[in-house]
Amino acid sequence: MEHITLLLAIVVVTALVFDFTNGFHDTANAMATTISTGALKPKTAVAMSAVLNLVGAFLSVEVAKTISKGLVNEEGIQPEVILAALVGAILWNLVTWLVGLPSSSSHALMGGLIGATVASIGVSGVHGEVVVSKVLIPAVAAPIVAGIASMLATKLTYRIGARTDEKDTAKGYRVGQIASAGLVSLAHGTNDAQKTMGIITLALVAGGTLAPGSNPPVWVIVSAGLAIALGTYLGGWRIIRTMGKGLTDLQPQQGFAAQTSAATTILASSHLGFSLSTTHVVSGGVMGAGLGRKGGVVRWSTATRMFVAWGLTLPAAGLVGAGAEYVARQGDWGVYVVAAFLIASCVGIWLVSRRQVVDHTNVNDVENDAEAEAAGVVTTAIAAVTPPPAGSVAAVVDEDLKTTIPAPVPTDPAAPPAPAAV
Repeated sequence: MEHITLLLAIVVVTALVFDFTNGFHDTANAMATTISTGALKPKTAVAMSAVLNLVGAFLSVEVAKTISKGLVNEEGIQPEVILAALVGAILWNLVTWLVGLPSSSSHALMGGLIGATVASIGVSGVHGEVVVSKVLIPAVAAPIVAGIASMLATKLTYRIGARTDEKDTAKGYRVGQIASAGLVSLAHGTNDAQKTMGIITLALVAGGTLAPGSNPPVWVIVSAGLAIALGTYLGGWRIIRTMGKGLTDLQPQQGFAAQTSAATTILASSHLGFSLSTTHVVSGGVMGAGLGRKGGVVRWSTATRMFVAWGLTLPAAGLVGAGAEYVARQGDWGVYVVAAFLIASCVGIWLVSRRQVVDHTNVNDVENDAEAEAAGVVTTAIAAVTPPPAGSVAAVVDEDLKTTIPAPVPTDPAAPPAPAAV
């Protein structure tokens, strides 16, 4: 192992803490739909995802190279910059986890790194063309691609199974959903675990213990894989609830289509070295699956809050990273202050989260009745203007609230009046 100074040790430990938060923050990407449809029990699902995340961490280092060699000028970076970047990323992960929003851990890390780098050596330290081509363009394109693919796949699965028994097909799709969830977990390990490998490698280069252009050492790969697997096993139940129940109500067919489309997109991006947000991809797949089922709805109030969080991720993490870098560069006391601030903030956020606990026992409960009602209003409005089939009793069904409001049955003028109630 390379010679590690105290500062580098603090940076490496902080990077592994980020990797841990990345694991439980992104567990929902692989397992939210599997848990919400009942294909797997919650604890079983996160255990399977953790193992496959660990395996995926050893399959490729292309994304790690993008982080350590391509995003910023590694020769001008000091270890304090890496520490500051990680502080911005960790705090954004924890804040969005607290409110149950599936934001991008990848973009939080990149935003923190860009902000800290600009504060340290200026805009010239950031490779703008890499940010645009391998971060921003994939961030916009990937969820759209996954969403369209998921919507078409959902329509196809329902068309294929139109003449078969719904219960029998549901069982088959649950099996397929487990397999596709495993594929997403594997893909997540090949993409997200590498981001931490890249940031630790960048710190080792900045500290002079690795030559510029070096690949991640074996111990970095192993430790990053273990950290993200542990975080995944603990499960980010708040975000799992939002992804599984907050965006739309999924059936096994939709879950299978969403996860297969997302896994394909993530694996392709990892092969090309795109530092993709798995959160964006899976969220796009879930929304596409919701739109692909006839009568399905997407809760746009939740989706809008999620989109806002996506847009704020890079600048918010960047601002925190820049502020942390300014303090850390003051010397050893600055590094200790930044580390103490991070620890205090993490403890504070955890204590706030204990006021309303979300875990494997209540993860499938609907979190916000107002959101469900808002989606139900849209469904009710559509049903209200749709003429009922001939000979049937008109009814307005609110699928989200699971209530049925029968419309008044018209009376026949020629019929004798009904007897008065006593």
